[in-house]
Amino acid sequence: MDSGVQVDGLVEQRQELENLMMSNPAMERKVQGLIRKVLMAARRQVAASAKGSMKTDPRQAYKAVKTAVWRQVLGGSVSILNKRGTKFGSYEPPRKLRPGQRGGNRRTRSSLTNDRIHYAGDSRAFVLRFLNAGTSGRTTIYGNRGRIRPRNFFASSSQAAMNKAADELTKLIDELIKNEIK
Repeated sequence: MDSGVQVDGLVEQRQELENLMMSNPAMERKVQGLIRKVLMAARRQVAASAKGSMKTDPRQAYKAVKTAVWRQVLGGSVSILNKRGTKFGSYEPPRKLRPGQRGGNRRTRSSLTNDRIHYAGDSRAFVLRFLNAGTSGRTTIYGNRGRIRPRNFFASSSQAAMNKAADELTKLIDELIKNEIK
């Protein structure tokens, strides 16, 4: 009789261990949820750094920091790459001329320029990449357009955010395992 009790306990422990394994789809979904949670916190931290590196941001380019949780491998990323789909806003750059004043650009905007002016926050990742890396001197046939000095906010802020996220994920997974065992 004693051996039957031990076998039953062993079967229950084995079942608990199988439930904790990543081959179990329920456990995998829970861990992916935890990964998503910590990556969103890292995204907020990097977006705050991006927002702080700009004097003004009327079109909310800081919102273009994106996260991705991978399906095939447990993990994810925070990046300033383009998101899928383009969102347009109603932003119109301010006019600097007084009514009746001569001057200004007399050329009509191309459709591409018009689209870029109206890109809204999520679709402005290209702006973040320019601000992060900077540009060399830019000129056109109409004159000098200046240069953008590199701000390099992404490398330092993303590294710090991902380190913090990894520590938080470790704690959350340990907590998940403890809760699943009980």
